[in-house]
Amino acid sequence: MKDHQEPLHIAGRDFASRLLIGTGKFGSHTLMAEALEASGTEILTVALRRAEIGEIRPEESILSYLDPERYLIVPNTSGAANAEEAVRLARLGAAAGMPRWVKLEIHPESRYLLPDPVETLLAAELLVREGFVVLAYINADPVLAKRLEEVGVGAVMPLGSPIGSMRGLETRAQLEIIIEQAGIPVIVDAGLGAPSHAAAAMEIGADGVLVNTAIAIADDPCALARAFRMAVEAGRIAYRSGRPQRQPQAVPTSPLTAFL
Repeated sequence: MKDHQEPLHIAGRDFASRLLIGTGKFGSHTLMAEALEASGTEILTVALRRAEIGEIRPEESILSYLDPERYLIVPNTSGAANAEEAVRLARLGAAAGMPRWVKLEIHPESRYLLPDPVETLLAAELLVREGFVVLAYINADPVLAKRLEEVGVGAVMPLGSPIGSMRGLETRAQLEIIIEQAGIPVIVDAGLGAPSHAAAAMEIGADGVLVNTAIAIADDPCALARAFRMAVEAGRIAYRSGRPQRQPQAVPTSPLTAFL
């Protein structure tokens, strides 16, 4: 049997887990830490506006619950409305000693939280030049994904559906194009509300998924984190297995000639 669980490779680093977790919305920092353990994740995103760097007692900060030896803690520019704000937040995290990785997220309006393509590309160009590994959150736009790859980002993170919507892969057709054309990792981010959504993303060839809200607000976040972990692994195995594709008509499992 072939090993279909090869590591996720981003910017020269390998990760055994292909499930990334966001750290917002959990009922408590303790519950968050337990769910992260259950998920098996190795990459976390933390909104810099919530990291409270240097503003409160260390024991009250979310960062005190995250082991930097165990997890790659990626600052997130969520809340930035333009490239200038996003770059400033990324620099703030680096100045505070956080990794020079950043999940670049720019959404100027609060109803749909859709990423701004123009400002995202501008910020990515600036941050890459400054030596950041940029994980760029985008709409499922194949053209933008290639432009960002050309700029030098470490990964693109197209949305499956709007943030927190739990609607799954509404952008599946565009995601398939992005995955087909990509020479860098494609991590599906936003809108994944069930393990089946994560498995579906992995089955079409995504390199990983990021989940936050679904796990954080579940009745049992630890149990759902384990379910997402298994779904991501199963979806990757299915993709790498060479599974048969859909057919336009019925195909008998046993040739009819066997009965004649």
